[in-house]
Order: sequence, then C-alpha cells, then structure tokens
Amino acid sequence: MDKFRLFSSESVTEGHPDKVCDAIADAILDEALAGDPTSRVACEVCCSTGMVLVMGEFTTEQYVDIPKVVRRVVKEIGYNDSSLGFDYHNCAVLTYINEQSPDISMGVSDAMESKESTDPADRIGAGDQGMMFGYACNETPSLMPLPIDLAHRLSHRLTEVRKQGIIGYLRPDGKSQVTVAYENDKPVYVDTVVISAQHNADVELETLRADIIKHVILHAVPAELICDKTKFLINPTGRFVIGGPHGDSGLTGRKIIVDTYGGMCPHGGGAFSGKDPTKVDRSASYYARYVCKNIVAAGLADKAQLQVAYAIGKALPVSVCVDTFGTGKVSDEQLAEIISKHFDFRPYSIIKNLGLRAPIYSVSTNYGHFGKESLPWEKTDKADELRQYIR
Repeated sequence: MDKFRLFSSESVTEGHPDKVCDAIADAILDEALAGDPTSRVACEVCCSTGMVLVMGEFTTEQYVDIPKVVRRVVKEIGYNDSSLGFDYHNCAVLTYINEQSPDISMGVSDAMESKESTDPADRIGAGDQGMMFGYACNETPSLMPLPIDLAHRLSHRLTEVRKQGIIGYLRPDGKSQVTVAYENDKPVYVDTVVISAQHNADVELETLRADIIKHVILHAVPAELICDKTKFLINPTGRFVIGGPHGDSGLTGRKIIVDTYGGMCPHGGGAFSGKDPTKVDRSASYYARYVCKNIVAAGLADKAQLQVAYAIGKALPVSVCVDTFGTGKVSDEQLAEIISKHFDFRPYSIIKNLGLRAPIYSVSTNYGHFGKESLPWEKTDKADELRQYIR
C-alpha cells in the first residue's frame, strides 16, 4: 500500500523583523572578522518601531562602528522611508557590549585535551555544551529537502521582484510556505503555496494576487510540481500594509527552522547569526551538514541525518550519531566508523577545514544557511573518497 503524507516548510524575506536582526548581527560579525580573524563575537540584536538594540560579548582588536553597520544593513534591506515606520535615517541605535566572559574564554582557549596533547587541534574547546544536527537528502540538486528549498526560492523571488521593480509596490517584509505531497517518501507534487507579501496601501488585492502568481510562484516553482490539486493562498487576510519592525518586533535567532531544514530533521536549539566559529552552535552545525552532504553526494545513502554533541571546554565531541533512515548502502554503525575516519569534529579542525575565520557570514543570513553552493560547508570534496565504501 502506498504511503502518502504532506509536509510543509516556511521561509521569510530579508525584510522580516527577525531577519533584519540576523542580518545586522552577521554584518557586525563580518566586520570584526575582517580586521581580526580571531575575534570572539556573540552578537544579539532586537528591533522595533524606530529602534535597534545591539548587545552581546565581543573580544576583538577590530574597531566596529556599530551604528554605521546597522544603518547600512537596514538601508540595503529596503527600509529607506519613514512611511514604513522604520528606516535607516532615523532609527535609534542602542548598544550594550561587554567582553567575553573569562570563564567561557578559558574553555575555548585551553581545551581539556590540550593539557595532555601537543596537537594544535586539541587547543580549542567547544564554546558551549549542546547538540547540533546536520541533514542532506537527494530530493533536490542542492541535496536539501524540497519543501524548504521551494520556500526559500519563493521568499528570495519576493525580494528580487521588489528590488528590481518588477512588482514595485511590494514592501520588504514577506513570508512563504510550501506544502509538498509525498508518496512512498518521494515528493510528487506541490499541494499548497502560501505567500504573505507586504505591499503599499493603494494596491488592489486581486492585482497583487495575479502579480504574485505570475512573477513569483510560477517563476520559482517548477511547472512539473504544479497540478490541478495545487492551491495558491496569497495574503489570506486580505491586507498586509504594516510590516517589518513597525508591525512586529524582531530578535536574533528566532528563525532557526527557516535557517536549517524547514523542520525535516530535529534541531538542537542553538541559533547561528552573530556567533563566531568557536561557537559550536554554528560551526558544528555547518560541519554536520558538510558530512551529511558528502555522504549523500557519494551515494552512501539517499538521506542522512547526523547529531553531534559537545561539552564546554572539550575539543572532542561527546557523541556522534548517524541515521540514514534505512536508505544507507552500508549500516549506520559502519557509516559511523567511516565518518570518524574521514571527518574531524574538533572545533579547531572544523574552523581550519572550512575556513570559518573569514567574513563570510552575511552571505549565509537569508534564505537558509544551507544549500548555497558558494558556502564552504556545501562543498562535496570528500564524496570521491567515500565512494570506496559502496558495495
């Protein structure tokens, strides 16, 4: 008997208030890393009508002009007019910055293993305890789940048509959601597309709906996935004029499912934006994706999920667990051994192997931290050597 299910994922545009905060946090991090690659940054941002608050712990030799960075990011997003209730000219920028706690710094700079080892990779300990997840599957060329891949395409297209003037009456805030129908674990069609797009007050709803279908949905969703069962729900409340930080407060790290796999796999709870790579919340999540993507790219499994867990101040993870959901060409136990042989999960090695001390994080902020081929954790350079294990 065929197994049928529906699965949904959402995405948001860069003008969503939470993403405004994420973008500011990552831009500040990039500014610090550009001048001092060893910067320790834990940057949190919140915003509301006419206000941005930047807070956190910084240890860096680089001077960061935080108000200047904030206003640049807000302007680039498109909040450039006071009629939007939030704009880069007039928003207040408040800062509350301290140095990194010496208790945390000690655990990062002097790992437990370094007391008995001269290996440089044993010097850096995890910046916190916690568990992180990686995932990859062969549903899309980027090896991302189809629902979140399509949701990101839609939200990115919403921004594209706004900034290019194709739909000139759109404003920066917006959301997308895609429901995909699966049969026997294979995606077969798109069941529902939901778009909520902020717009000028004088636009008729029917005009907006027609433009969104033509220029956004039909452009972003492949035609072969749309059928007579597919439903389009566009601005379901009928009006979305007040948006962005004027319509709702924003906070860094509040879109962690959007940032990862759209709910297709578990989440350890740690956010990414504003954190330097000594924070394993970020770097180990990226590395877990790198491992899973190489496993799937090598053909060792159709989909792979990896959990890795750390203790603060310890370089080696306390556990690594892989699950291929019965799709593996070798057993999960054998795959765990393969992973331990070919991948090094110590923070020093992750940072070095993926080049994470560079100012690359603003590229990752919007439309998902995974699936963008330009990012170093998306490379599949280990796939060839992993193929030797396929029987």
